[in-house]
Amino acid sequence: MTMHNGLQEKPITLPDPTRPPRPAPGCGVCGALDKQRAEAENEGDIRRATMFEIEMRRHPKHLEEKT
Repeated sequence: MTMHNGLQEKPITLPDPTRPPRPAPGCGVCGALDKQRAEAENEGDIRRATMFEIEMRRHPKHLEEKT
């Protein structure tokens, strides 16, 4: 931890970019995207699964959860 004016700053925690994002709690769109992502992954279509991950990360409800 870094000291600043006698106070410790919390460490920055970054999400693991190799894992899919978690759906935003209570968001049906994120839930549907996650389901489609899992189905595509189970079918071996990693490109399609990745596209659902990107869409979920860009979804407004998902972004709100991070702030």
